[in-house]
Amino acid sequence: MNNESCNTKECSNSIADILKVILILQQNACPESCLDSCDRPMLGGGPNCLICNTRPVMLYTCCGNGVPWTMPICKDLTTTCSNPQASNDICECSNVFRVEKLDGCAATFRVLAPNPEESCCNSQPYVGTNSFFTMDLSCCCCIRCLNDTFVDCV
Repeated sequence: MNNESCNTKECSNSIADILKVILILQQNACPESCLDSCDRPMLGGGPNCLICNTRPVMLYTCCGNGVPWTMPICKDLTTTCSNPQASNDICECSNVFRVEKLDGCAATFRVLAPNPEESCCNSQPYVGTNSFFTMDLSCCCCIRCLNDTFVDCV
């Protein structure tokens, strides 16, 4: 994709199109599910989750060598996720996000953190943080959707 397509109001990026569907679904959360793909028509509910309001995603960049994009779960400016050994213990990093806003080829994401009160298989595996970032979607080459879930306070 060339940079000219992101200078217009319409984006021809297929990842942006998928994120647009996810954003609409999250805004209109529905308890039924169908196909198990990123752009399935409704957010699903399960036996432990009556209504899901989030389709968590992992992002992969064109130059990331197959490693998911990570961001700090806090707003501490000294935290970097590129070298987890060097970052402080106060603020961890996450590679799971919730799309919050789309503007052409730019998407704003909320960083989701593992829920410290739940085990990995329970109904609310993530908590919303107050950490956000905006990504130019022309830098994103792959999106991985995780199971629909409920995230409190989003």
